Formats: sequence, C-alpha cells, structure tokens
Amino acid sequence: MASHKSSLKRIRQTKVKAERNRFYRTRVKNIIRDVNEAIESGDKDKAAVAMQIANRDLHKFVSKGILKKNTAARRVGRLQVKVNAIA
Repeated sequence: MASHKSSLKRIRQTKVKAERNRFYRTRVKNIIRDVNEAIESGDKDKAAVAMQIANRDLHKFVSKGILKKNTAARRVGRLQVKVNAIA
C-alpha cells in the first residue's frame, strides 16, 4: 500500500481519470452504434439526424482531448460514407 502523500494523491487522480475515460469510451461506442442502427434500418432521415449528433459529439471530444483530431475525422468520414450510400 502507498504511504507517501504524493502516491496517495496519484491513486485518487488515477481513479477519477479512469472513470472519466470509461464514460467517454462508452459514449463514443454508443454514438457510433446509433448511427449504424439507423443505417441498418434504412431510414435516411433518422440516419442523417444520428450522423449530425455523431459529427458534433465526436468533434467536441477532440476539443476536450478525449480523441485525436484524425481519429474523430476518420470515424465521422467512414460513417458519412455509409449514410450517403443509403438510397
């Protein structure tokens, strides 16, 4: 068990950051899943709305430092290609 004040503080910080990271990881997966479900249903309007939410939220996570810029752009781009393919 840690006995230094700095190591005790580091343990507390790690717990908080791990919980925050878990929340955002789950949120990213849920956003992508929502878009994919809308695509699979074949409803273009529903997919477009889900895509707008995904685009906004994923790029918001970039500004918060959760995702890297290119990662968000890649995920949004791949989802947009799928949404555009609905005819």
